[in-house]
Amino acid sequence: MPLFITFPSWLTPEIFPGFPVRWYSLMYIFAFVTAFILYRIQIKERRFPMSEDTLSSLFCWGVFGLLIGARLFHTLIYETSDFYRRQPWLIFWPFYQGRFTGLQGMSYHGGAFMGLLSVVIFAKLKKLNFRELGDMFAAAIPLGFTFGRIGNFINAELYGRVTAGPFGVLFPKETTAPLPTSENWVQEVAAKTNISIAGLREVNLPRHPSQLYEAFFEGIVLWAIIWFFRSRKPFKGFLIGLYFLGYGFFRFIIEYFREPDANIGYRFEIVKTTLPTAYAHPLLSFSTGQVLCFLMMVFGGIWLIIASRMPDSKTVYVYDVIDEEQVKTEEAAKERNQRRKLRKKLR
Repeated sequence: MPLFITFPSWLTPEIFPGFPVRWYSLMYIFAFVTAFILYRIQIKERRFPMSEDTLSSLFCWGVFGLLIGARLFHTLIYETSDFYRRQPWLIFWPFYQGRFTGLQGMSYHGGAFMGLLSVVIFAKLKKLNFRELGDMFAAAIPLGFTFGRIGNFINAELYGRVTAGPFGVLFPKETTAPLPTSENWVQEVAAKTNISIAGLREVNLPRHPSQLYEAFFEGIVLWAIIWFFRSRKPFKGFLIGLYFLGYGFFRFIIEYFREPDANIGYRFEIVKTTLPTAYAHPLLSFSTGQVLCFLMMVFGGIWLIIASRMPDSKTVYVYDVIDEEQVKTEEAAKERNQRRKLRKKLR
């Protein structure tokens, strides 16, 4: 009896075979809709002075910045070949050799920082408090992020290291790097999981479903924590710092269960190791994701100190001021009513 979970054969990247719409793209739509709904809930419960048009514009800015940052970071940091450097126009072109491919390859860290920058710029242009806008984004984004990682799982990509544990998933051979059966550790894992390797030169072994680990901890758990503090934050901007700290921490830990990118490996190794990256992740070896997560945590900590000392840092839980556009509409209606009354008197 196999001691692992077999990846569902009916689960494919394309929603319908031959139709150029992928689950991963659909998950992005689910993510944006979820974040939009949660943001709108916060505006209503706080009576924040923002119209529907302004909210829609804000989200367009945020999504635009996120996609640009995520795509650029991936092509600059994770892409080691000269493919995009020689053909930069393909970075945002969703077709290749006449086939629709979508924007394959996105960096969450790049999306987070560029998304934050776009919110700051929008707030300056609209003369809104960017710490308030950012806090509401921090409480809305993580739950939407869950869908993105589910999309990675459906694509059978960004999987974790080899494991003989009960949560191991045997991903499709087409998406998983084969492992040589001549290695002792491969033979040990195969024996523990009851996988026969007789007569085989290479074998596919169960992996940690690190995409689902991230969906749970970086998505659901982080969202629950920040959502709890949304009406208990000590100062404006607190949730922004909590988000960067929380995401950085959870992702840093989960990276130990995830196999580093094959073309990059570890960025820093304090103690050199000869162990294969598919089998072990030494404590003092750090992947690209862990380096970026460390920078996120540093940024989050520094931001909390700065935000707590900024002027007008006191939190406003419920606004008494209604939207300026609504005020103008009501004033215009009053003026029309007064003119009507005046015309009636004149008659």
